Amino acid sequence: MGASNVPINARTLFTPFEEAARASFGPETSILGRSVPSGDLGLLAASALIAGIATILMVLFLKTELGAAMRATGDNARMLRALGTSTDRMTVLGLAVSNALVALSGSLFAQMQAFADAQMGIGVIVLGLASVILGQSLIGPVRSIALAVIGAVMGAILFRLLVAIAIRLGLDANDLKLVTALVVLAAIVGPGLIKEMGRKRGTHAST
Repeated sequence: MGASNVPINARTLFTPFEEAARASFGPETSILGRSVPSGDLGLLAASALIAGIATILMVLFLKTELGAAMRATGDNARMLRALGTSTDRMTVLGLAVSNALVALSGSLFAQMQAFADAQMGIGVIVLGLASVILGQSLIGPVRSIALAVIGAVMGAILFRLLVAIAIRLGLDANDLKLVTALVVLAAIVGPGLIKEMGRKRGTHAST
């Protein structure tokens, strides 16, 4: 890069969507009584489209024989080795797919922000963990691959909404870290507490 912070002044993947939104709605538009730049609607549409395509492709891949073998490596590696499949190769494949998604996300984020910074990726792994845990809490026990992937996407969206609300309330960076920790704690402990309360309520009702 040559520097810790590099601006991106060229056309990006989001530029056509921003231009289309401005051509349709003008420089600004009103949503729920608030004035919003039309370019932001283009960014939202492009992000939703890319996330939808990535979700569909991931679900289709995980339903293939190769994807099932990769998932089985995490569930029961010993059984997979007994079936003659190399768990080392599946592990490398999983790392390759995950890092490809990380690279895609990083490139899209840099294009959306119109700059690239060496510090942009710090702390993202915590956000990803919180999003996955939150998504699992939303959908409950995983019944299908599609629900698991959609739950992770929903968790990421909900988590960023919570962070946006915290910023809107005027919280500083240290408070945002506290909010992140509380969200992760609630996502981990909350489902178990709700299930336990439901079990106790059912026990009292039966007696």
